[in-house]
Amino acid sequence: MRGRGCCVGFRAIQKLRSKAGSLAGVGTTWWDAAAASTSTSARTTKDASYSSDTSFAEDKSRKLQQPAATHRSFLSLSELSSAKANLSFRKSRKNGFGLETAAASFARRASSSALEDSVSEVDIENLIGEEKNCITERIRHIVQTELPSLARVAEYFFQPGVEGKRVRSSALLLVASSLAPDGPEPAMYTTDLRPYNHFPREVRRKQQRIAEITEMIHVASLLHDDVLDDAETRRGLDTVNKMFGDKVAILAGDFLLARASVALAALKNTEVVGLIATCIENLATGEMMQSRCSQEERLSLDYYYRKTFLKTASLIANSCKSVALLGEHDDEVAQLAYDYGYHLGMSFQLIDDVLDFVGSSSSLGKPTLSGKKTLTRI
Repeated sequence: MRGRGCCVGFRAIQKLRSKAGSLAGVGTTWWDAAAASTSTSARTTKDASYSSDTSFAEDKSRKLQQPAATHRSFLSLSELSSAKANLSFRKSRKNGFGLETAAASFARRASSSALEDSVSEVDIENLIGEEKNCITERIRHIVQTELPSLARVAEYFFQPGVEGKRVRSSALLLVASSLAPDGPEPAMYTTDLRPYNHFPREVRRKQQRIAEITEMIHVASLLHDDVLDDAETRRGLDTVNKMFGDKVAILAGDFLLARASVALAALKNTEVVGLIATCIENLATGEMMQSRCSQEERLSLDYYYRKTFLKTASLIANSCKSVALLGEHDDEVAQLAYDYGYHLGMSFQLIDDVLDFVGSSSSLGKPTLSGKKTLTRI
């Protein structure tokens, strides 16, 4: 599943790169990183640390050398897979199998192998790790309130070391950088401690706001999910509902949604407000689909895909589109950004669900098979 989902996402991001015209220099590397993140984010369980000692010039030099190797490995494997497919087809004819079976099998293998090779060429954390840490620090700042007990609970999963994979903010920063070939200005690597309801005039700051808002919405949904599932661990820690009770966990989730909504309104972009508000609606709908479904629906793959989109892919897809819109790009580029986020979100959740079967609670930092009745039967 990873190979198929990742390759669709890879094609989407390559289309977006071509449309945006970011075909040279650092811009190319940002696009490769965004495509590679589809596979990397699902396998990574702990964020790599970002070395602040490396100079900007050294970073740029290293980044510029990566894309060529990435594309070479992808093309060479594609050519090799074609030869293998021809050989396999001749053999399959003897065994009574058709062209479709042989071609589909080798296409899946080639696609997966190509993406695996391309991922090794890009260090995503080296590209956006520092900026991502600034976003997390800002979130800890903006969830502060006059009630210390509420602030303590709200920032529980934003503490240093337990921020999680931060897949959503990573994808958004990569897409934002892809649409700005020269990358962010040095000033954007500093933490913005202005009020959460402040209107930022810089395009990059607006895009960073979307990353912050998306992470807050995501964590709010986790707080609510843990109450519904009666979960006891999350990211290797006791859940908020176990530590402070269900009522406090629900209120903390509501508080994060409220702060995210005010920050969203401060962007003064009605289309973006509509997109992110739809994500919150989708989260509630998806959770209801997961917890309340008939026997027939539990056996439906289409039902599972729909639920997966609503609970996971919708937030990533619409946030990617919002980043493009805030960058003042046209509708076609915004749609391509949406497509990339959609495929990233779907493939990430598919892998996350599979890990519930093959992983352990200790390695995942959360209970396995939690609320996965539909997938279990499929």
